[in-house]
Amino acid sequence: MNALIRYFLPFLDPSAQEWSVEARVLRWLTFLWLSVGLVVMFSASFAVADATLGDGLYYFKIQILWIFLGLLGFSILVHTPLRYMMGFADWGVMILLGLILVTLLPGLGTTVNGATRWLVIGPVGIQPSELIKPFLVLQSARIFGQWDRLPWAARLTWVGIFVIVLAGILLQPNLSTAALCGMMLWLIALAAGLPYRYLFSAAGTGLFAAIVSVSIKSYQRRRLISFLNPWADPRQDGYQLVQSLLAIGSGGWFGTGFGMSQQKLFYLPIQYTDFIFSVYAEEFGFIGCLALFIMLSIYALLGLRVAVRATNPVYRLVAIGIMILMVGQSLLNIGVATGALPTTGLPFPLFSYGGSSMIASLLAAGLLVRVARENSAEVVALQQRVE
Repeated sequence: MNALIRYFLPFLDPSAQEWSVEARVLRWLTFLWLSVGLVVMFSASFAVADATLGDGLYYFKIQILWIFLGLLGFSILVHTPLRYMMGFADWGVMILLGLILVTLLPGLGTTVNGATRWLVIGPVGIQPSELIKPFLVLQSARIFGQWDRLPWAARLTWVGIFVIVLAGILLQPNLSTAALCGMMLWLIALAAGLPYRYLFSAAGTGLFAAIVSVSIKSYQRRRLISFLNPWADPRQDGYQLVQSLLAIGSGGWFGTGFGMSQQKLFYLPIQYTDFIFSVYAEEFGFIGCLALFIMLSIYALLGLRVAVRATNPVYRLVAIGIMILMVGQSLLNIGVATGALPTTGLPFPLFSYGGSSMIASLLAAGLLVRVARENSAEVVALQQRVE
């Protein structure tokens, strides 16, 4: 019975009482983040689901299913020694890289909003570029954390694989996810202490790739221009940002109240995914946004504390990578919604509707809790597997 509760009802897990303080707080903070996100997603999606599908609870019910699967993965990770997860990290990266490349093949990838990011298998659609994120954290921590111990063949092999991952995501095209993954890999390498000449060379290459992508893709170029002054074209390229700003501004100090957002009523596009923060800001106001930022700050500080206390350098990098992934992606999503960053299709972890994002976010959170439970562990050797 305890095993069933542990894996299928993780919020009732009796073994959590024996965990470290950081692990327990991160666990409950994850559940709080998830609960608030589910409530906001329900509000943001009800009207559009009712009007288009005849069932206002449609997206909510699907999200519950994804949360159940994600929490199952979360429970497995928090109860599995991290060294075992490290052993599967390279396979996870390679399998999901293969799926990313499959989306680029004509007739196999599914195009949504001009980007071919999805693979549809029966009634289920998956987004490999989302699912690969926690595996990238694990494998990059494993590589960069042992950089001085690896032969050049292993180093170049995995750096090349990381470049192919970013290129594959960029070609979908998915500039925002490619940029997020690239920054995450770069910051993990920085935290690992790699030579600055490598880091600056990688940063320059990434910047050049982004410039080329924007130069080739006219819609990305228009997004950059509209981001600078969305009011210049409020009915076309600037429409999303203008409606988002109207929603956020309408929230005032205390918000319009739960479920009372007006912009979600077919003014604000993709309101339950990319612009879900705008609905949250309108309904809960400045005070609600401040509370959200406090929660994200506590999560980030706990992640850094876990990293500092980890004696294993690879595990330290895992904690840093997960913190960057969860909090950094949240801040990027908020930056887009508030007009601080160009409009991109980047979901809000544990808030936005979507199975791939939800599962990836809960797996990432599970990894951070697991690191908090372990302060030292033996690193799985790489040399024999990549030579």
